Order: sequence, then C-alpha cells, then structure tokens
Amino acid sequence: MLAALLAQIGLPLLINTVGSALGMVDHPTAKSAAGALKNVGNAIAKGAISPEAVHAANRHVEHMAKIDADRETKILREINQTIRTEVHSNDPFVRRMRPTFGYILAATWLAQMLAVAYVIAFEPARAGSVIGAMASLSAIWSVGLAVLGIYVYKRSNEKMGAR
Repeated sequence: MLAALLAQIGLPLLINTVGSALGMVDHPTAKSAAGALKNVGNAIAKGAISPEAVHAANRHVEHMAKIDADRETKILREINQTIRTEVHSNDPFVRRMRPTFGYILAATWLAQMLAVAYVIAFEPARAGSVIGAMASLSAIWSVGLAVLGIYVYKRSNEKMGAR
C-alpha cells in the first residue's frame, strides 16, 4: 500500500514529507535521516540529481507498487478460492466445520461455567483457586473465540453477498 502511495505522489514530495516528519522526532537517528532527506531534496531541486534519475526512481516505485498489488491479489485469490471450495463441497464435514466448531466451543464454555458454578456453590473454599485457574485459560479462550468470531463474520458476509 505504501508503494502505491509513493507511486502516486512521487519521490520529491515523499522526500520532503518524510524528512519533515522525521525532523519532528526527538532522536539523533531520526534527525540524521531528516537531514539526509533534506540534502536529497535540495539536490533534486537544484538539478544535481537529474530529472531522468528522479523519473527512473519513480518508475521503480511504481514497479514495486505493482509487485505489492500483485502479491495482495494472489493472496486474496487463494483465500477466496478456499472459501468457494468449502462452500461448494459435498463433504458434510467441510460444509459443517464452522458451525461444528461453534457448537463445540459453546459446549466447552458451558461445561466450564457449570463447573465453576458448582465449585462456588458447593465447595466455596476452593472457589478462589478455581477462578484463578480459569484466568490462566484466558489466552486459549481468546484464540478460540477469535477464530469463531472470524467464522461468524465471514459467514455473515457470505449471506449478505447471496442476497
């Protein structure tokens, strides 16, 4: 995405913008980079760097933007093909994988909450350690819930697109 922006605005404007931004950072390396970019900008403005060289640099940035866009397109094409394959699959497991995962996650969460409720109600002396142990599971729950959230979000998008 940055490469596409560079290709649109051109090298001289980019040098000026980045140099100004780096000049605001209170760090010696940033100040040094800002000074170097200012020198490059001045060299371009004075013609010490030929317009042909600047033009070639802009063409290189455009080429880099095309490579980046092609890579992103290929990634999205693969993701979409995977989703299409899943949707059109006749294999019941593949077609039901997302809901099955959701049901398993919900059943696991229910079992955990019932176990905690049982301990709180019938063994209150152990409740603190059980609740503390539950907190240790937050990372694994966040992963599972994140995956489920993506599944639900993507399925919602699929249904909206089918209208």
